[in-house]
Amino acid sequence: MNEEVSTVYVTFPDERTARNISRSLVERRLAACSNIFAIGSVYWWNGEVEEGPEFASLLKVRSKDFQAVADAIRQMHPYEVPCIVRYDIAGGSEDYVRWIVESTARGPEDR
Repeated sequence: MNEEVSTVYVTFPDERTARNISRSLVERRLAACSNIFAIGSVYWWNGEVEEGPEFASLLKVRSKDFQAVADAIRQMHPYEVPCIVRYDIAGGSEDYVRWIVESTARGPEDR
């Protein structure tokens, strides 16, 4: 399997937003899976240090789909500057990588 896959890390203000956006991406076959978990964040915003709870998601995607994934997230995300970061998966079990590719196939050219 030569298809490149990635993990996309995204943060959200709450669990409902994380689940809604993740579900939309999976339903549209832009992501094969989304792991959602609670986190705490400390960050600069508008010249001040802020702190608070958030939810994060690790999305499994085809690397070539990253721009479409990022665009879709931006359209649905409530943050002015959402965290959307792609990490290439340099290695992984062949079966798992194949599952990501097959789960995000949207047409014959993707299979």
